Amino acid sequence: MIGVFAADEPARRAAVELAKRLGPDAVVPDGPVRPALRRLWPRLGSAVFFLGTEATVRLVAPLLRDERSDPGVVCVDGGFTVSLLGGADALAVQVADLLDNTPVLTSTDISPLDELVELLDVSVEGDLAACGAALREGEQVVLANPLGFPLPALPDNVVVGHADLPATWTVLLDDRIPPGRPRENVVRLVPRSLVVGIGSSTGVSAQAVSDVLGELEARGLDLRAVRAFATVDRKLSEQGITDAVEDWGFWHSGVAPLLVYPAEELAVVPVPNPAELAIGIPSVAEAAALRGAMELSGGGRVEIAVEKVKGAAVTVAAARVLPRGRLALVGLGPGGADERTPRAEAELRRASVVVGTEECVAQVRHLLRPGTRVVSEGAVELAEAGAAVAYVGRDFGPEVTGPVRAEVVRVPGITLNPNR
Repeated sequence: MIGVFAADEPARRAAVELAKRLGPDAVVPDGPVRPALRRLWPRLGSAVFFLGTEATVRLVAPLLRDERSDPGVVCVDGGFTVSLLGGADALAVQVADLLDNTPVLTSTDISPLDELVELLDVSVEGDLAACGAALREGEQVVLANPLGFPLPALPDNVVVGHADLPATWTVLLDDRIPPGRPRENVVRLVPRSLVVGIGSSTGVSAQAVSDVLGELEARGLDLRAVRAFATVDRKLSEQGITDAVEDWGFWHSGVAPLLVYPAEELAVVPVPNPAELAIGIPSVAEAAALRGAMELSGGGRVEIAVEKVKGAAVTVAAARVLPRGRLALVGLGPGGADERTPRAEAELRRASVVVGTEECVAQVRHLLRPGTRVVSEGAVELAEAGAAVAYVGRDFGPEVTGPVRAEVVRVPGITLNPNR
């Protein structure tokens, strides 16, 4: 919801006209500004004030809680439309265009890279703040995404390409350690995409397991990318394995579960290096890594990242959960902003492509990141090609038929249909 607030009758007339042009999501509340603002604040996505900047700041300051959840705040002051708070630059540009005045853009605290880190839940290595500052100043930033993670819409000065392209800064999104000496002005984003399988003899020490895990790094994997460990069920009580997993969590500031599978389940997993093991199956480390990756992928593709590595009475291997496109089926409810869930708005921000009718897209256009592509059809095909897609529809949301070769999430809207 966009709240449009005005303190006197001439400003209110201008607010009503602006709200009509912003679309059905915009409302002009009745009565004095302060109580109306307090009443609507928890439901607002953005707020526009026909007030001076100082008066606007005094109104909203007591209501602010968190920069990631507070509404974006814009004020129309004289011949200017000022983006005050909450990353409201896009709305300020839109309002300035509708009113034919000058936008003043001030959002500098959170860069698109900060939001990307939050969306993908990655570990960060490098000076993210300096890279974000360069991005906001319009300098070219290369984003290398060799594994093909679905990305949200990004600013025009972010070039998705090879890490060797010329740029002020390079952002590398990968679970592998780049070869060679560390380069300047590089930020690494490490996704949690790996499952490490562990097989061992009885009584293996935690040190032996940790040592062979270190061999995975020597083969180019970043251990911060581990999402889970996996082994055969009879090894769940092996103290050396459980202690090594806990040690990994301590040194890498993370938590990864130890998944366990019956031997008969691992026996049917195809592996690159089968052997005749004493427990009667061809593999533990490689099979457990692949089986764990299959479980976490939700039906997506997996691959061996590093084949089995032998240590002292222990063997490890790593499998990768390969990224795939994302299709969010987003219900908008009967049409009002208060009938749309916060999760729906988050999915719209996450998408690089929004698919829907002109009417539905108009309700949410102000929530989209600059550069988001809007189309009327082709949601499934775009997601299967690797894009992050939000497919919007009224009420409960759109439906798709048949299997979809992408991650599918449903964000239902409020519906008036009692059968839903």
